[in-house]
Amino acid sequence: MDDEKTLLVIEDEPAILRFLRPSMEDMGWRVVEATTGRMGLELASSKKPAVILLDLGLPDGDGLDVLKTLRQWTSVPILIISARGQEKDKIAGLDMGADDYLTKPFGIAELMARLRVALRHAENRSEDAPPMYEREGLKVDLVARRVTLRKKDVRLSPQQYDLLAVLVRNAGRVVSHKQLMKEAWGEDRVVTPESVRIFVHQLRHKIEPDPVRPRCLKTEPGVGYRLEAPDEKE
Repeated sequence: MDDEKTLLVIEDEPAILRFLRPSMEDMGWRVVEATTGRMGLELASSKKPAVILLDLGLPDGDGLDVLKTLRQWTSVPILIISARGQEKDKIAGLDMGADDYLTKPFGIAELMARLRVALRHAENRSEDAPPMYEREGLKVDLVARRVTLRKKDVRLSPQQYDLLAVLVRNAGRVVSHKQLMKEAWGEDRVVTPESVRIFVHQLRHKIEPDPVRPRCLKTEPGVGYRLEAPDEKE
C-alpha cells in the first residue's frame, strides 16, 4: 500500500477502532493505530501519514496537547473525532490547527467527505519541517519537545519553547515580528515587538554558545528573525 494513503488513528476506544479499520481499508487506506498520545506522536513521525484522526480523550493526556505538539512540526491534515460536542472544544481544536471536527457518533460517508476536503486544502500547503533540528551543537526535537546544546539539556519556559518551535518550523527563512507574535503567542494575546526582542535575547542566552555573536538565531533588522538552516547530513 502506498504510504500516501496511510491513515493514523489516535484513539483508545476499541469500538471506534473496530468500526474504522475495516471501513477505511475497504476504501484503500492503510490504517495505523495509536491508543495513547505519546504513541501517536511517535507514529506520526515514523509513519508519515497522509491524514491523522485524533481523539481528545486519551488515557495519557488531553488530545489538544497532542494536537499542539503535532502542529509544531507537521502540516498533515488532522481531523478531531471526539464525544466532546461543546462549541468551546471545537473552537479550541480548530484554533490549534485542526482541519475539521467530527462529533461521535459519525458515519463513514461523512468522514470521507471531510477527509477529501482536508486533503484538497493540504495540497496548497508547504512541505513539513523535519521534526528534528540540529546546528552548531544545538538540537531541537519537536516530537519529544526536548532542546539540548552540546548534548546538555536546555531548560526553556513554555513561551520560550513556543517561540523556538516557530523558528524551527521555518528554519532557513525569515520570520517577521508579526508572524512570530501570531504563531508563538496567539492572535488573542497583545504582544509588542519589544516583547519579542526580549524573549529572543533570553533565548539566545540559552541556545547560543556565544549569545553576543549568535550563529543560529540571527536578526533581520526591521523585519524579524531567522533560525539558520540545519546542518546538512551526508
